[in-house]
Amino acid sequence: MFFSRKTVITLFLIIFVLTGAPPAVQAELPAITADAAVLMDAGTGRVYFAKKPYKRRAPASLTKIMTAVVALEYGRLDAVANVSRNAAYTETGSIIDLRAGEKITLENLLQAALIMSANDSTVAIAELVGGMESRFIQMMNAKALLLGALHTRFANTNGYSDPGHYSTARDLALITRYALQNPVFNRLVGTREATVCFYGSKRREKIANTNRLLRNNSYPGIDGVKTGSTPLAGNCLIASATRDGRRLIAVVLHSADRYRDAVALLEYGFTGVKPVTLCRRGEPLASQKVHDGLEAQVPLVCDRTVTVDLAAEQTGMISREIKLGPVPEAPVRTGQKTGEVVFRLAGEELVRVELVAQKDVPRRTWLNRVKKRMFSRVTQAVLLH
Repeated sequence: MFFSRKTVITLFLIIFVLTGAPPAVQAELPAITADAAVLMDAGTGRVYFAKKPYKRRAPASLTKIMTAVVALEYGRLDAVANVSRNAAYTETGSIIDLRAGEKITLENLLQAALIMSANDSTVAIAELVGGMESRFIQMMNAKALLLGALHTRFANTNGYSDPGHYSTARDLALITRYALQNPVFNRLVGTREATVCFYGSKRREKIANTNRLLRNNSYPGIDGVKTGSTPLAGNCLIASATRDGRRLIAVVLHSADRYRDAVALLEYGFTGVKPVTLCRRGEPLASQKVHDGLEAQVPLVCDRTVTVDLAAEQTGMISREIKLGPVPEAPVRTGQKTGEVVFRLAGEELVRVELVAQKDVPRRTWLNRVKKRMFSRVTQAVLLH
C-alpha cells in the first residue's frame, strides 16, 4: 500500500489480543458500597477502576492532604506557630486541644492533622504558612489547578461541610499521588502512633492514626493514607498499599463500609491487574513508501518492547494509532525513524513508540533509473499500439 508523501497517515486498530498468550481468567470487578471510587497506580497514574470518578462529593478530612501539601511546600518543618484564638477555638470534629498562646512547630501540627485528623491544627498551619487562613485556602485552590484537579474547590483547610467545598474521587487520587512523592508526607501518613510535642513546654499528647487498616496492620502492604467523615460526606477513606514494588491508591467516598471497600479495590489491583505487552522490539507494524528506492517500500518495526499493567477488562479498550511521516528519500538505513505508534486506553494516551526501518533500502543507481524509464516508455508504447 502506498501513502501520500504530503499527509500523515493515521490508522486506528483495536487490539483484542496483545500478547498472543492464552487469555487470563478475568478478575471480578469489586462490588463496593461507596457512592464514588477510584483505584489508581501511584507510579504511573493509570486508573484501573472507577465508579463515578467525576461526581462532585464532599471530601471531609481528605481535605487535609492538600493542606499538608501546601504546608510542606511553602513552610519549614521547624517553624514555630503561636496558636491564635481562632485556631484554639476550633471545636468541630477531631481536635488536639490547642490553646491560645501555645507554641508548636509545623511538623507537630502536621502530625496532628494527618495522623489523628485534628481540625484545629489545620487552622494553625494555615495561619503559620499563609499568614491568614483565607490566603492559605487560595494557595490550596491554586495548587489543585496546577495538579489538574479541575473539579475541586476548597473553602476551608480541614473539610467542614460547605456548599463551596468539594472534590471528586479522581481529583483526590491525583492529589494523593502527588502528595505521596513528598517523603515527609509519606512518612506521616504511614505512622501508626506518635507523640505531639509543644514548643518550650512539657506538654505531650500521644496520638493514634485514624486509619484502622494502618493502625491494626490489617492489610498486607498498607502504608497510608487518610480517613474522613462528616454527616454530608459520609465515611470516606484514601488507602494506599505497596506490593512487589507497585503502590496503589484506593479512594472511596460516602461508603457504607469504607475499609472493606478499600481492601476490595486494592486486592483487585494486586490480583486482577497484569503486565500486558503492547509491542515487541522488531515487531513489524506497518510499511512506508520510499522515494527513489531500489525497493518501493520498507517494513517498519517497533524500536523497543513496551509492557504496561492493565486490568483484564481493559485489554479490549486498547487502540493503536500509526503515524507515518513524509515519504523518505532513498537511501533508507536500518533503524531510521520514519513514524511512530501511539497506544491509547479508552482514548487516553498510554505510550508512544518509534517506528523504524527494518532494513536498508539503497537508492536506485543511475543505471537503475534509466532502465526503469526505458521500461516505462516501452510499456506505454505497447499499450498505445
